[in-house]
Amino acid sequence: MDVFEAMATRRSLRGFLPDPVPRATIEAILTIAARAPSGSNIQPWKVRVTQGEEKARLSAALRAANAAGAMPPREYQYYPRNWREPYLSRRRKVGWDLYALAGVARGDHAAGQAQRARNFDFFGAPVGLVFTIDRDLEQGSWLDYGMFLQSIMLAARGFGLDTCPQAAFCEHHDVLRAHLGIPEGEVLVCGMALGRADPEEPANRLETERAPLSDFVRFGSAA
Repeated sequence: MDVFEAMATRRSLRGFLPDPVPRATIEAILTIAARAPSGSNIQPWKVRVTQGEEKARLSAALRAANAAGAMPPREYQYYPRNWREPYLSRRRKVGWDLYALAGVARGDHAAGQAQRARNFDFFGAPVGLVFTIDRDLEQGSWLDYGMFLQSIMLAARGFGLDTCPQAAFCEHHDVLRAHLGIPEGEVLVCGMALGRADPEEPANRLETERAPLSDFVRFGSAA
């Protein structure tokens, strides 16, 4: 598919088939994604690929830590500390839209927690990607990192694959650090599920809305 189709069809999916993804395909995706721009070409990204038994052990440890409520202090703040409009309404809408598809009723906190806990199984994807960055790098490198992550997701579409970037792993960075040998000098950025979409997964029917250009674009006056 061309880049426009890849961008239009990229979605965060929450249900994958167990079909293996060949290592050559994973390497091809990461190789092309590494062409993402970075300031002074420092390329701040580091990736760990987890599959098979290693991924199963990691998921089991993450589920156990999540069930126990064992969460270390966050290493960085992903969301605003004080929510306000229009961001609060957007967050609430996508959350309720997802839960409605997944069969989670409003007020059913146990079902909501169970749905969220599926993150730790990479939503059934055969490949888990874990991203880290050196702790002493600054905000510019985090901007670069976002372009790298987007490049992975678009490259995956070129192979007919789908993804789900996952910030939920950041709550259990200590578990990932222990299982994947991540040194203290690196910060966990996020995880990502990679695989083929499960067409039977109701949550995969989620179509998120996007604001019109008039909400966020201003054109200067004509010369």
